[in-house]
Amino acid sequence: MNSYMAKPGEVEQKWWLVDATDKVVGRLAAEIAMVLMGKHRPTYTPHIDTGDFVVVINAEKIAFTGKKWQNKRYTHYTGYTGLRVETAEHRRDHKPELILSEAVRRMLPKNKLAVKMLSKLKVYAGSEHPHQAQLPQPKEFQLK
Repeated sequence: MNSYMAKPGEVEQKWWLVDATDKVVGRLAAEIAMVLMGKHRPTYTPHIDTGDFVVVINAEKIAFTGKKWQNKRYTHYTGYTGLRVETAEHRRDHKPELILSEAVRRMLPKNKLAVKMLSKLKVYAGSEHPHQAQLPQPKEFQLK
């Protein structure tokens, strides 16, 4: 009995279009991470990039549950003493794409392959995107 192992370039990568309107951030990010890793395919191989491209539109209309818009804090280190802190509400107003892309990044494996996987994620705040030529197919996730 032999196990199937995908080879680089053997798997055809598709393009998916996801509308993030009124979707909960964590649940949507978990589904997107699975598609980027390729775990939605029966030919999933951990050490090969078997995932698909994902284009997310309407990132500014994404939802958090509870009072996370006011209470959730994003921190980053600037190189100077202390951390920069901003709320999710502030980030939504300035860079709404970062909320979803950071959530997906943290759900991917922590290795060099994750950089390639994350480069296949395209997040846009509005409903327009420049990937019409790739003919992305709409994908609807069964979120709870």
